[in-house]
Amino acid sequence: MTSLAPNSVEVIAAVVFAVAVLHTFSTRIFSQLAILQPGHAGLWHLLGEVEVVFGFWALVLMVFMFGIMGKDETIHYLDGRNYTEPMFVFVIMVIAASKPILQAVLALVRKLAHAIPIPDALAVYFLCLSLVPMLGSFITEPAAMTLAAILLRNSFFTNHLSNRLQYASLGVLFVNVSIGGTLTSFAAPPVLMVAATWGWDTPFMLAHFGWKAAIAVFVNAAAVTWLFRKEIVEKGPAAVNAEQPGSVPSLIVGVHVAFLAAVVTFAHHPVIFMGLFLFFLGFTHAYQRHQDKLILREGLMVAFFLAGLVTLGGLQQWWLEATLSQVDSTSLYYIATTLTAVTDNAALTYLGSLVEGVTPEFKYALVAGAVTGGGLTVIANAPNPAGFSILKGYFRNSAISPGGLFAAAALPTCVAILAFQLL
Repeated sequence: MTSLAPNSVEVIAAVVFAVAVLHTFSTRIFSQLAILQPGHAGLWHLLGEVEVVFGFWALVLMVFMFGIMGKDETIHYLDGRNYTEPMFVFVIMVIAASKPILQAVLALVRKLAHAIPIPDALAVYFLCLSLVPMLGSFITEPAAMTLAAILLRNSFFTNHLSNRLQYASLGVLFVNVSIGGTLTSFAAPPVLMVAATWGWDTPFMLAHFGWKAAIAVFVNAAAVTWLFRKEIVEKGPAAVNAEQPGSVPSLIVGVHVAFLAAVVTFAHHPVIFMGLFLFFLGFTHAYQRHQDKLILREGLMVAFFLAGLVTLGGLQQWWLEATLSQVDSTSLYYIATTLTAVTDNAALTYLGSLVEGVTPEFKYALVAGAVTGGGLTVIANAPNPAGFSILKGYFRNSAISPGGLFAAAALPTCVAILAFQLL
């Protein structure tokens, strides 16, 4: 590679990344173009899918890199990127959304809901936005997001919720999943990126992050449940009572749970979890009568989105690291929260872990800020595209407004800020 190539490629990559971020906020334009130009409607609809955005612009960047650096250097760059997370999110989404797993989680939520002295609809809604997101600390955030989104969809979103309640639910869900994975050191992507480097284990995470996150999660879930209690009670019970647990045998449920646990255990080893996934597909085919349609398309779209983000994000280090390393810990917290909205929070914490000689205050501020801002946009946290893909069809025009999501997540994000900064 020539001495000029790295600088020129990095600048182009930064511009392409900025365009991709703007594209995620402008997908409605492409939907309108599909109407104005019906001859190319398929292309415009494709570019109007948020999950396609970063994969598309990653392709554009690769074209530039081939032209500037040549084939060998471009392939070397791609070989150096770690695409384990996109593959893992695809696998965990499909398994977590399978009928036996959903049946087990729904049965648990209903049982706990009956124990809470409030109407069942309110209790189920509250648990979908509190307990299930915090399960992300144990079954990983992408799995928790998938489960919570599908439970909300099946129990509430299908019953024509108001626009305000839809966005409020989505905002709280995204924020609570982002902060709810911090009870352990192995489930939240931004924590995983630094845990080994900084020697953070689960007791450390629980003592410094987890209990604060749990308070914020419950406050957010309780607040939105209380504010929309009348609509939830009005529209929730019919949907909740209509869907029965089903008749999937306990043995089938146990096998699915075992697959889920095994994939989580080997989350950093794609050779193993992809092999397990192939066995899982074979098992579901053998017992089709106990299955619903697997969300393979949705999982692949989310994986494509995250793979594009990994490809584009690998060349943003030159400006992100400079931004993170020149500020005090308090400023760093708010900068990390803000930057997370326009870039993946796991990439942010990874780049921060490369800075040498940092203080404990720096480490706390970086990770706390990264998870705090993880609900503000669809690109802020790796599990967000999963929830986005599952729920977007129930919003007006089958589209989720980036501005609407940001506004809905703002107050839950402020609650997280208070928890991490004051407690």
